[in-house]
Amino acid sequence: MNTRYGRSFVPGSKSNLPPKTMTKTSTIAVVGLGSIGRVVAANIVKAGSPVLVAERTLAKAQKTADELGSLAIPLEIRDAIAKADIIVPAIYFDGIQQFLKAYASELNGKLIIDPSNPIAPDEKGGFKKIIPQDQSSGQVLASILPAGARFAKALGSLGAESLSAAAFGSPEQAVLFYAADDAAVNGPVEDLIRAVGFEPLRIGGIDQSIRMEVFGDLHQFGALGKTVTLAEAKTKI
Repeated sequence: MNTRYGRSFVPGSKSNLPPKTMTKTSTIAVVGLGSIGRVVAANIVKAGSPVLVAERTLAKAQKTADELGSLAIPLEIRDAIAKADIIVPAIYFDGIQQFLKAYASELNGKLIIDPSNPIAPDEKGGFKKIIPQDQSSGQVLASILPAGARFAKALGSLGAESLSAAAFGSPEQAVLFYAADDAAVNGPVEDLIRAVGFEPLRIGGIDQSIRMEVFGDLHQFGALGKTVTLAEAKTKI
Protein backbone atom coordinates (compact mmCIF):
# COMPACT_ATOMS: atom_id res chain seq x y z
CA MET A 1 0.00 0.00 0.00
CA ASN A 2 1.20 3.49 -0.90
CA THR A 3 0.30 6.75 0.84
CA ARG A 4 2.18 9.14 -1.45
CA TYR A 5 -1.11 10.88 -2.33
CA GLY A 6 -2.00 11.59 1.29
CA ARG A 7 -4.34 8.60 1.34
CA SER A 8 -4.07 4.87 0.90
CA PHE A 9 -3.25 3.96 -2.72
CA VAL A 10 -4.05 0.53 -4.08
CA PRO A 11 -3.06 -0.06 -7.74
CA GLY A 12 -6.10 -0.90 -9.82
CA SER A 13 -8.63 0.86 -7.56
CA LYS A 14 -10.95 3.39 -9.21
CA SER A 15 -11.11 5.33 -5.93
CA ASN A 16 -7.44 6.26 -6.33
CA LEU A 17 -8.18 8.61 -9.21
CA PRO A 18 -8.28 12.37 -8.59
CA PRO A 19 -11.37 14.25 -9.86
CA LYS A 20 -11.61 14.30 -13.68
CA THR A 21 -10.86 17.78 -14.96
CA MET A 22 -9.11 17.40 -18.29
CA THR A 23 -11.44 16.28 -21.03
CA LYS A 24 -14.72 16.89 -19.23
CA THR A 25 -15.49 13.20 -18.70
CA SER A 26 -12.40 11.34 -19.94
CA THR A 27 -9.63 9.61 -18.03
CA ILE A 28 -6.31 9.55 -19.90
CA ALA A 29 -3.63 6.86 -19.76
CA VAL A 30 -0.16 7.34 -21.22
CA VAL A 31 1.43 3.95 -21.86
CA GLY A 32 5.17 4.20 -22.42
CA LEU A 33 7.21 6.89 -20.69
CA GLY A 34 10.00 7.61 -23.10
CA SER A 35 10.64 11.06 -24.54
CA ILE A 36 7.17 11.67 -26.00
CA GLY A 37 5.14 9.85 -23.35
CA ARG A 38 6.86 11.59 -20.48
CA VAL A 39 6.31 15.03 -22.02
CA VAL A 40 2.64 14.33 -22.72
CA ALA A 41 2.13 13.19 -19.12
CA ALA A 42 4.13 16.12 -17.74
CA ASN A 43 2.12 18.65 -19.77
CA ILE A 44 -1.16 17.19 -18.54
CA VAL A 45 0.05 17.47 -14.96
CA LYS A 46 1.28 21.00 -15.63
CA ALA A 47 -2.26 21.88 -16.68
CA GLY A 48 -3.47 20.68 -13.30
CA SER A 49 -5.12 17.51 -14.56
CA PRO A 50 -4.68 13.85 -13.56
CA VAL A 51 -3.09 11.28 -15.83
CA LEU A 52 -2.54 7.54 -15.53
CA VAL A 53 1.03 6.51 -16.36
CA ALA A 54 2.06 2.97 -17.23
CA GLU A 55 5.26 1.23 -18.29
CA ARG A 56 6.48 -2.32 -18.70
CA THR A 57 6.88 -2.52 -14.94
CA LEU A 58 4.98 -0.74 -12.20
CA ALA A 59 8.32 0.32 -10.70
CA LYS A 60 9.16 2.32 -13.84
CA ALA A 61 5.76 3.98 -13.84
CA GLN A 62 6.13 4.73 -10.13
CA LYS A 63 9.49 6.43 -10.73
CA THR A 64 7.99 8.75 -13.34
CA ALA A 65 4.97 9.45 -11.13
CA ASP A 66 7.25 10.35 -8.23
CA GLU A 67 9.00 12.86 -10.48
CA LEU A 68 5.82 14.37 -11.94
CA GLY A 69 3.83 14.67 -8.73
CA SER A 70 0.60 13.42 -7.22
CA LEU A 71 -1.54 14.01 -10.34
CA ALA A 72 0.41 11.26 -12.12
CA ILE A 73 -1.07 7.91 -11.10
CA PRO A 74 1.19 4.86 -11.71
CA LEU A 75 -0.53 1.64 -12.77
CA GLU A 76 0.18 -1.64 -14.50
CA ILE A 77 -0.57 -1.41 -18.23
CA ARG A 78 -3.65 -3.62 -18.07
CA ASP A 79 -5.04 -1.64 -15.11
CA ALA A 80 -4.36 1.68 -16.85
CA ILE A 81 -6.25 0.56 -19.94
CA ALA A 82 -9.16 -0.62 -17.81
CA LYS A 83 -9.40 2.69 -15.93
CA ALA A 84 -8.93 5.01 -18.91
CA ASP A 85 -11.23 6.23 -21.65
CA ILE A 86 -8.38 7.48 -23.84
CA ILE A 87 -5.12 5.56 -24.31
CA VAL A 88 -1.94 7.17 -25.65
CA PRO A 89 0.51 4.35 -26.52
CA ALA A 90 3.68 6.46 -26.59
CA ILE A 91 5.87 3.62 -27.80
CA TYR A 92 7.67 2.70 -30.99
CA PHE A 93 5.57 1.99 -34.08
CA ASP A 94 6.41 -1.73 -34.01
CA GLY A 95 5.62 -1.78 -30.30
CA ILE A 96 2.17 -0.27 -30.86
CA GLN A 97 1.34 -3.05 -33.32
CA GLN A 98 2.20 -5.61 -30.65
CA PHE A 99 0.32 -3.56 -28.02
CA LEU A 100 -2.88 -3.58 -30.09
CA LYS A 101 -2.73 -7.34 -30.41
CA ALA A 102 -1.73 -8.08 -26.82
CA TYR A 103 -4.50 -5.95 -25.31
CA ALA A 104 -7.15 -6.34 -28.01
CA SER A 105 -9.99 -7.29 -25.70
CA GLU A 106 -9.14 -4.63 -23.11
CA LEU A 107 -9.10 -1.90 -25.80
CA ASN A 108 -12.73 -2.51 -26.76
CA GLY A 109 -14.58 0.79 -26.34
CA LYS A 110 -11.41 2.83 -25.84
CA LEU A 111 -10.13 5.77 -27.90
CA ILE A 112 -6.53 5.19 -28.98
CA ILE A 113 -4.42 8.25 -29.78
CA ASP A 114 -1.44 7.32 -31.97
CA PRO A 115 1.62 9.62 -31.73
CA SER A 116 3.99 7.23 -33.53
CA ASN A 117 6.38 7.84 -36.37
CA PRO A 118 7.53 4.83 -38.45
CA ILE A 119 11.25 5.61 -38.39
CA ALA A 120 14.53 4.08 -37.23
CA PRO A 121 18.18 5.23 -37.21
CA ASP A 122 19.93 4.97 -40.57
CA GLU A 123 23.58 4.27 -41.33
CA LYS A 124 24.43 7.98 -41.64
CA GLY A 125 23.43 9.17 -38.19
CA GLY A 126 19.95 10.24 -39.29
CA PHE A 127 16.63 8.48 -39.60
CA LYS A 128 14.89 6.42 -42.25
CA LYS A 129 11.31 5.38 -42.81
CA ILE A 130 10.68 1.71 -42.01
CA ILE A 131 7.47 1.28 -44.00
CA PRO A 132 6.86 2.05 -47.69
CA GLN A 133 7.12 5.74 -48.53
CA ASP A 134 3.46 5.99 -49.51
CA GLN A 135 2.21 4.47 -46.25
CA SER A 136 1.64 6.05 -42.84
CA SER A 137 1.80 4.51 -39.41
CA GLY A 138 -1.69 5.91 -38.83
CA GLN A 139 -3.14 3.91 -41.71
CA VAL A 140 -1.26 0.74 -40.79
CA LEU A 141 -2.38 0.86 -37.17
CA ALA A 142 -5.96 1.79 -38.05
CA SER A 143 -6.10 -1.33 -40.24
CA ILE A 144 -5.32 -3.62 -37.29
CA LEU A 145 -7.40 -1.78 -34.71
CA PRO A 146 -9.06 -4.13 -32.20
CA ALA A 147 -12.81 -4.57 -32.53
CA GLY A 148 -14.74 -1.85 -30.76
CA ALA A 149 -11.79 0.54 -30.40
CA ARG A 150 -11.73 4.05 -31.85
CA PHE A 151 -8.66 5.73 -33.30
CA ALA A 152 -7.06 9.11 -34.00
CA LYS A 153 -3.61 10.29 -35.01
CA ALA A 154 -2.27 13.09 -32.78
CA LEU A 155 0.55 14.31 -30.51
CA GLY A 156 3.30 13.22 -32.91
CA SER A 157 3.75 16.18 -35.28
CA LEU A 158 6.40 17.80 -33.04
CA GLY A 159 9.60 16.45 -31.55
CA ALA A 160 9.69 15.86 -27.80
CA GLU A 161 11.73 19.01 -27.14
CA SER A 162 9.20 21.26 -28.87
CA LEU A 163 6.29 19.35 -27.37
CA SER A 164 7.64 20.45 -24.02
CA ALA A 165 9.08 23.90 -24.75
CA ALA A 166 6.26 25.18 -26.99
CA ALA A 167 3.40 24.06 -24.73
CA PHE A 168 1.09 26.66 -23.19
CA GLY A 169 2.45 29.44 -25.42
CA SER A 170 1.31 33.04 -25.08
CA PRO A 171 -0.29 35.10 -26.53
CA GLU A 172 -0.99 32.34 -29.10
CA GLN A 173 -0.57 28.64 -28.63
CA ALA A 174 1.25 26.48 -31.16
CA VAL A 175 -0.75 23.96 -33.17
CA LEU A 176 -0.84 20.20 -32.91
CA PHE A 177 -2.44 18.58 -35.93
CA TYR A 178 -4.67 15.55 -35.72
CA ALA A 179 -6.47 13.19 -38.09
CA ALA A 180 -9.50 11.00 -37.50
CA ASP A 181 -12.11 9.21 -39.58
CA ASP A 182 -14.75 9.19 -36.85
CA ALA A 183 -16.14 12.69 -36.20
CA ALA A 184 -17.34 11.52 -32.79
CA VAL A 185 -13.76 11.49 -31.49
CA ASN A 186 -12.98 15.07 -32.52
CA GLY A 187 -14.15 16.57 -29.23
CA PRO A 188 -12.14 14.29 -26.92
CA VAL A 189 -9.04 14.57 -29.13
CA GLU A 190 -9.24 18.37 -29.17
CA ASP A 191 -9.76 18.44 -25.40
CA LEU A 192 -6.62 16.33 -24.97
CA ILE A 193 -4.54 18.51 -27.29
CA ARG A 194 -5.63 21.63 -25.41
CA ALA A 195 -4.84 19.92 -22.11
CA VAL A 196 -1.23 19.35 -23.22
CA GLY A 197 -0.91 23.05 -24.07
CA PHE A 198 -1.60 23.33 -27.80
CA GLU A 199 -4.27 24.43 -30.25
CA PRO A 200 -5.83 21.47 -32.13
CA LEU A 201 -6.35 21.46 -35.90
CA ARG A 202 -7.90 18.53 -37.76
CA ILE A 203 -6.35 17.91 -41.18
CA GLY A 204 -8.83 15.25 -42.34
CA GLY A 205 -9.18 11.51 -42.07
CA ILE A 206 -6.54 8.91 -41.30
CA ASP A 207 -5.63 8.84 -44.99
CA GLN A 208 -4.04 12.27 -44.36
CA SER A 209 -1.98 11.15 -41.35
CA ILE A 210 1.16 10.70 -43.46
CA ARG A 211 1.33 14.49 -43.70
CA MET A 212 1.88 14.88 -39.95
CA GLU A 213 4.42 12.09 -39.54
CA VAL A 214 8.20 12.59 -39.79
CA PHE A 215 9.18 13.77 -43.31
CA GLY A 216 5.60 14.88 -43.99
CA ASP A 217 4.69 18.43 -44.95
CA LEU A 218 3.00 19.08 -41.59
CA HIS A 219 5.69 17.64 -39.33
CA GLN A 220 8.34 19.69 -37.58
CA PHE A 221 10.99 17.39 -39.07
CA GLY A 222 9.51 17.61 -42.53
CA ALA A 223 8.53 20.49 -44.80
CA LEU A 224 6.92 22.44 -41.94
CA GLY A 225 10.22 22.77 -40.12
CA LYS A 226 8.92 24.60 -37.03
CA THR A 227 6.02 25.12 -34.66
CA VAL A 228 3.20 27.23 -36.10
CA THR A 229 0.23 29.20 -34.83
CA LEU A 230 -3.32 28.42 -35.89
CA ALA A 231 -3.33 31.19 -38.49
CA GLU A 232 -0.07 29.91 -39.98
CA ALA A 233 -1.24 26.30 -39.87
CA LYS A 234 -4.44 27.04 -41.75
CA THR A 235 -2.38 28.23 -44.72
CA LYS A 236 -0.69 24.84 -44.88
CA ILE A 237 -3.69 22.50 -45.10
